Amino acid sequence: MLPPPDRNLILTGYIGANLPALGQRIAERLRMPFVNTDIHIEARAGMLLTDFRDRYGESRLKTLEAEVMQDTVLRRGSVIFISGHTLMVGDYAQRIQQTGPVICLVATLDSVLQRLHLTLGARYHNPSERALAVGQLKREWAVRKLDGIHVIDVTTMNEAEILEAVVALWQRVAVNS
Repeated sequence: MLPPPDRNLILTGYIGANLPALGQRIAERLRMPFVNTDIHIEARAGMLLTDFRDRYGESRLKTLEAEVMQDTVLRRGSVIFISGHTLMVGDYAQRIQQTGPVICLVATLDSVLQRLHLTLGARYHNPSERALAVGQLKREWAVRKLDGIHVIDVTTMNEAEILEAVVALWQRVAVNS
């Protein structure tokens, strides 16, 4: 049985680089629109999130994230990528869960660090770059503590297996929610 067409698939987590690209491929597979909230936040900010945070601070970024989340909770029938950090703003995790299941992808710390090493290359050898990556990982994974979050450990999965696991879990839980 397929989920109702108005149910979203909300994707979050941090498994290394390119989770939004994976979300795009999942959306293509399901023939659903893809929404990357980070892109929407950056568009409103007029700059990269890291630059906005450095220039205006965390509280101003949270205000911007809240504005984007107000729009996002109105979407239906979409694959939505939301960083765990953004999902933790206010009561938006609870509100977005009403539109569809939230699936958090996780991997072991070693696996994430290996993926980051492959992606960041020489930058990975810089201790401050690694510290930033580990800090981001901790912020992103905090979302797992919320009630109703569905977690998939993708440590040993390749991209095709991750895609299949996410689609299967979404189809199973979206029908029942």
